Amino acid sequence: MAQTRRDFLKMTAALSAASFVGVQLPLQEQQLAHAKDAEAWHRGTCRLCGVGCRVELGVKDGVPFALRGVADSRTNYGYLCMKGMHFWKCIGHKERLKKPLYRAKKSDPFKEISWDKALDIAASRFADAVKQNGANSVAYYGSGQCLTEETYLFQKIMRGGLQTNNVEGNPRLCMASAVGGYLSSFGADEPIGGYSDLEKAHCFFIIGSNTAEAHPVLFRRIMRRKLDNPEVKVINADPRVSQTSRIADKHLQFKPGTDLSLLNAMANVIIEEKLHDQAFLANYVAFKQGKEGQNASFEEFAKFVAPYTPEAAAKTCGGNITAEDIRQVARWFATSKGTVSLWCMGINQRKQGVWANNLIHNLHILTGQLMKEGADSLSLTGQPNACGGVREAGGLCHILPGHRPVEKEKMRNQVEEAWGVPLGRIPAEPGMHTMSMFTGINEGKIKAIWINCTSPAQSLPNCNLYNKGLASDDCFIICSDIFKTRTTEFAHLILPTAFHFEKTGVYGCTERRSQLTRKAVNAPGEAKPEVWIAREWAKRLAAKLNDPVIAQCIKPFEGLEEDFALPQAIWNEYVQKLTKGRDNDLRGASYAVLARMADGVQWPAATEEFALTGGTVKKFVKGMDPMADSESKNDLPYQFYGPAHEDRKLWIWLRPQADPSEIPDAEYPFYLSTGRIIDHWHTMSMTGRIPELLRANPYAFVEINPKDAEKLGIKPGDMIEIVSRRGTNTLPAKVYEGPIEGTVFAYWHDQEANRMINKVTKDDYDPGSKEPEFKICAVKIKRVSGPQPLTPFLVS
Repeated sequence: MAQTRRDFLKMTAALSAASFVGVQLPLQEQQLAHAKDAEAWHRGTCRLCGVGCRVELGVKDGVPFALRGVADSRTNYGYLCMKGMHFWKCIGHKERLKKPLYRAKKSDPFKEISWDKALDIAASRFADAVKQNGANSVAYYGSGQCLTEETYLFQKIMRGGLQTNNVEGNPRLCMASAVGGYLSSFGADEPIGGYSDLEKAHCFFIIGSNTAEAHPVLFRRIMRRKLDNPEVKVINADPRVSQTSRIADKHLQFKPGTDLSLLNAMANVIIEEKLHDQAFLANYVAFKQGKEGQNASFEEFAKFVAPYTPEAAAKTCGGNITAEDIRQVARWFATSKGTVSLWCMGINQRKQGVWANNLIHNLHILTGQLMKEGADSLSLTGQPNACGGVREAGGLCHILPGHRPVEKEKMRNQVEEAWGVPLGRIPAEPGMHTMSMFTGINEGKIKAIWINCTSPAQSLPNCNLYNKGLASDDCFIICSDIFKTRTTEFAHLILPTAFHFEKTGVYGCTERRSQLTRKAVNAPGEAKPEVWIAREWAKRLAAKLNDPVIAQCIKPFEGLEEDFALPQAIWNEYVQKLTKGRDNDLRGASYAVLARMADGVQWPAATEEFALTGGTVKKFVKGMDPMADSESKNDLPYQFYGPAHEDRKLWIWLRPQADPSEIPDAEYPFYLSTGRIIDHWHTMSMTGRIPELLRANPYAFVEINPKDAEKLGIKPGDMIEIVSRRGTNTLPAKVYEGPIEGTVFAYWHDQEANRMINKVTKDDYDPGSKEPEFKICAVKIKRVSGPQPLTPFLVS
């Protein structure tokens, strides 16, 4: 259904008004005038962010024509954001990749080839690399957008077949620090509670997240809770005033990288004013310090945070924060009937990302704002399956399926036995993480890489550096995707893949919820599902390497049709063999069960009977979480059975303030931070092809504080050069009281070479999580011209 710019603006205004006054608009009738003409509505999950909104695709004559929300779903209650409402327009788009494309050298033009030829080339190049340079000369780089079945099968072939742990994905760039924070604070990855706490919370602490634009459907729930209950407090802590700030009772605007001081100061106030939960601490908590996690005590923790007085932190943080602001928000946090914290990339994409996560968890553990209704420490996820496919099913170099660490022999053996491969087949050492993997391409260590459903040429920090390696013919590059991107420009072999609703599989969203999307329409041309591609590739690998173990990896999936039986068999193997007894037990969530559930199943859910109730709403609570009952060691109501903490305790960490990797100086006097805008998602290879979204924001721009703009003679629309020690961008200026003085903020969705902001960002990373510090670097800016005509750009 076509939608004009006028319709788009009217719908946006209606959504905003509905959110503010809490009105349930009849959106289905407004946006789906032709709904009555649908032959069928096919249920699935939104293809974009990690919220997990449930949707239905309308199909007529085999062609999709609309998307609507599922009113019965407890993730979104029928609401969708503008991106989610329109992503179906990528299905059958005229620029979709439809046939395999190949060139022997990057100086050659691409030519169409058959699938048989393409798969033979892919297998030959990987097999040759392994024969000549060893197993660690090959790599797989996937995505939090891949279905769980896809990630699982690729990493099974790589680890069990090719004997390398060089398995990575773009969630390393966004969620790795959240994983590290959960594991080190709670002993288990992923949140304890979930979205149901939003309607019961009395205080929201939103830090490092522009939730209104990055997760708008969740923001609507928060906003409605606030509007229906004015006594609910909303705290927004961020160096930038954003759309999220509009509902905040208190906005804490601080200099980038100083929030560790803020969080420690809040802990200081809580202890000084005796707002901590002594009984909770006595029963469930241990204190840790240092790299090795040495034991500490409550008294040592209190002494550690003592120097972080509100006055000292206010001075460190700068901005508009006062000591009384810090005291006020600490009291709101500690004394509310239930506090939910939410954060995203502003916390994770940092050199101290794990520490920042720990300090948020510290506040919840210290005050007991965790296990009760309306309380949770809830990391927001950027991609639809960063949790289910990558964190749970083994899509990073240091983890195996079922939240198993690669470095533990017992865990490797469990996976090897489940796969029927010889013990010792999976290497004992983790593979290359994302930044070392692309450094490995630069250095000639990686000879063949498969890049699936992601565009690192645009999304890596300091991308100019890593694109030098991608541009070389020394590494054979396979890209499987639905559109051409900045990364396919560096490929030798491009494989066209099926898109959402053109294949069957599972996504796992932020709140530990697995959801099924079934195939509803055919993929265009010769595009194929990744599970078929991986299986057929592995057949050829086994023959070329004369290795029956590779064949064994795909034996359970031989002969199965690709639309349903194949992904179902892969899902069954994963959940039945590799989640059994693990904290993410999903044995009850078969395809049949998932198909019956309006909004999926939250793990753990070990039996079908329990999965049909919706699963575990809150982990670790006896009577609510079956694993807490079965793992119970005492009479206490909470059982923290997280596999990473043998003492079965929550850990409060002593983490000091630490500077970012790069801070402003005389030559580079500004901080640069980056983020998303509501209209576009990531590299806009999808949203940029949706006319309504592209017209709303056709290119990126840079936000500059009015005081800084006045000093530099910058006016709205002027072209601004942003220069770091790594690269240069030229973007139009938006003079806006958003970023704190001394900071500029740029959006990273734009594909145009001069506007790709990751040419400027810094590639230093957290030593624990290996997640890069996208959010903070030092730059200089200057006006280079007045307003210029600009056009959007997409690789095509």
